[in-house]
Amino acid sequence: MNVKLFLKLLFLGVVPLISFIVLTYFVMTEKTLRIDVKVITYVRTLEHPIVTKGMKALSFVGNTWPVIIISILLLLLIYKLYRKRDEVILFIIVSLGSTGMNQLFKYSFKRERPLFEQLVMESGYSYPSGHSMAAFTLYGIVTFLFWRHIKSALGRTLLVTFCTVMILAIGTSRVYLGVHFPSDVVGAYLLSGFWLFLTIWVYQYIKERQPIEK
Repeated sequence: MNVKLFLKLLFLGVVPLISFIVLTYFVMTEKTLRIDVKVITYVRTLEHPIVTKGMKALSFVGNTWPVIIISILLLLLIYKLYRKRDEVILFIIVSLGSTGMNQLFKYSFKRERPLFEQLVMESGYSYPSGHSMAAFTLYGIVTFLFWRHIKSALGRTLLVTFCTVMILAIGTSRVYLGVHFPSDVVGAYLLSGFWLFLTIWVYQYIKERQPIEK
């Protein structure tokens, strides 16, 4: 890995971490509450039966079991297509680490969910959003791994577009359904962004110095 790429990945990991720490301070001191409420109130003006069905479907895709099933299928696909055991290991580490971090921080901060009417039933704490973290890490690592093997500009564009849309759509669905504050979603993106770039940084570092057997 060249020095520029090494520093770039390091920078991309540090910035989300610092941003997450700052946002967490504002969340815990309720400085984000006013804008959170304003955003939720506005989003609720967009409520429509068809939109609600779509948002529920997107939210379902971010549930635990759908994410597990999608992850297993992607792992099998990655190994079948590319025979890269190191990439399979990276995928698993990113996924499990994201889940563990989400639970750790949720039970550390213990932020209650919004008091607005919930369009789906949810329990547990709110910050950071578990669905949003799962979406960011899943589709983020998918982008990284498949980008390495897709050579065409069109293929890469479609890959990035699809994964970006899924990340943003699942996060938005959680706010629309009334189960998360917008800051929960933003915090989830920042924390999972830090974790994703950290693991990729370590992966690239190890690959250069001690290549993993393929």
